Amino acid sequence: MVQFKQTPFIQPTDILAAAERLSGVVRHTPLIRNANLSKLFDCNVWLKREDLQVVRSYKLRGAYNMMSQLSPEDLQRGVVCASAGNHAQGFAYSCKKLGAQGVIFMPVITPRQKVSQTRMFGEDFIDIKLVGDNFDECAAAAKQYTTEHGLTFIPPFDHPHIIEGQGTVAVEILEELPDVDFLFVPVGGGGLSAGTGTYFKTFSPKTFVVGVEPEGAPSMCEALKANHPVTLDAIDRFVDGAAVKRVGELTFKVCRTVLDDIALVPEGRVCRTILKLYNEDAIVAEPAGALSIAVLEDYADRIRGKNVVCVVSGSNNDIDRMPEIKERALQYEGLKHYFLIRFAQRPGALKEFVNNVLGPSDDITRFEYMQKTNKDSGPALVGIELQQRADYELLIANLHRFHIDFSEINKDDKLFGYLV
Repeated sequence: MVQFKQTPFIQPTDILAAAERLSGVVRHTPLIRNANLSKLFDCNVWLKREDLQVVRSYKLRGAYNMMSQLSPEDLQRGVVCASAGNHAQGFAYSCKKLGAQGVIFMPVITPRQKVSQTRMFGEDFIDIKLVGDNFDECAAAAKQYTTEHGLTFIPPFDHPHIIEGQGTVAVEILEELPDVDFLFVPVGGGGLSAGTGTYFKTFSPKTFVVGVEPEGAPSMCEALKANHPVTLDAIDRFVDGAAVKRVGELTFKVCRTVLDDIALVPEGRVCRTILKLYNEDAIVAEPAGALSIAVLEDYADRIRGKNVVCVVSGSNNDIDRMPEIKERALQYEGLKHYFLIRFAQRPGALKEFVNNVLGPSDDITRFEYMQKTNKDSGPALVGIELQQRADYELLIANLHRFHIDFSEINKDDKLFGYLV
């Protein structure tokens, strides 16, 4: 009889049971060796493609695993969730698959594309309520509605059945690739990292498991430092699939046990990775889905010659975000800079700026006067794109050399926030 290594909170046997439960419901997503990344890092990089899941993310696994274990009476009464993203879509699909009526609470500001996608997966089995200006208000309304109507709330990450469902990603990985040296997994609320980490530490204890968070939302990192979950005052919500103010109580306890390391990745590097995956491999990854790949350069020396698995957690990326993604990537690489410039009040000042200050390969990508009246005397917003990072020093030197009155917006967080 096989002896399982037991973690204090989630049992590997329950993850295996979840895998059986999900058979025929979720897609067994491919584990694909990526030639470009393998060559770049001189190792074998395998991508677990949860972006190819039925609802384009792993979230279906946890939602269905929990809902399928409810009693027929609870299912008939109905279920509720609060989400503006992948959890809502997994929940909606599960409602349709199980024939249960579900109510999904979404913030009023949720993009129409995500609302329509969720409705597409759930069809007539779901009712979407747009409530609150942010997720916290939305979640509070959902829980109040659940209590008032005697329904069952399906949380996005902090429940054993949710964690067990997400852990089935690890079951599929080890079925195909038993020898894994490094596993990189994105961390938001902690459900995926808790589930996959538990399974790997049981069946592949030698694997070094790394949780990856966006730099602007380090909720698990701060929780591990404090030795308990903490609520962050503010977060950057750009990596929306992994940007939470507070991780779960249960997910924290599990992750503290099964994660070997936690890493933070700048949002700009995530954007660069998204574009690189699309241009080189035709992979459409959402920001959270690119986290596990974006972090690889920080482990380049350690992963050389190793078998590395990165979980691409989802692909629900709104095409309307692509200009922002490109913008953030260019800024991260030091190729895009914004200035407020007060041109001298004389003919030819702008022409001299173009001829004398800009380098031969520099491009003005944005130019607008900041005042509706008296444009000639007011400052102008100028966006400049460089071909190489090193060109920045020459640009600044020329601005000083020709006595240009300028301010760098990139270095002013408050002003810069209005541009991105």
